Amino acid sequence: MGIAAVQLAVAHGLRVIGTASTERGRELVKQQGAQHFLDHHTSDYLEKLTALTDGRGPDVILEMLANVNLGKDLTVLAPQGRVVIIGNRGSIEINPRAAMQRDATILSMMMPNASESDLASIHAALVAGLANGSLKPVINQELLLKDAPRAHELVMQPGAYGKIVLIP
Repeated sequence: MGIAAVQLAVAHGLRVIGTASTERGRELVKQQGAQHFLDHHTSDYLEKLTALTDGRGPDVILEMLANVNLGKDLTVLAPQGRVVIIGNRGSIEINPRAAMQRDATILSMMMPNASESDLASIHAALVAGLANGSLKPVINQELLLKDAPRAHELVMQPGAYGKIVLIP
């Protein structure tokens, strides 16, 4: 999801600041067109993020691990900014005042909740992106279908990189 988001944002002319925890991941974000790339495991990455936005903060944050980062996101988000929760692996307690101070919007999404028309629109956008080259899936590895449980383990590991394709 993160790589596709970078590719789509770049294709629409948006300024992209990507984060990754490994050098390999940051290089991948750079290769996909992000103008800036930060290590979200360093102690000063939020300060660097704020500096890259001239002190304003990002207008949109696509959050892949809300249970770890949502509270931090709300401290750097631009006024009237949005956090879109895409991934989460547990509970979090946040101070609502952080969202209130920025008039922030916190959105979330899960594909199973999408309507038929939303799914059709998503499908059409993916097909168009693949056809015009703005979407280019990054394949990390191919595994036999019988190794699907292993593929799930790999994709859940920190530093997961690209897609895992299952071959019948």
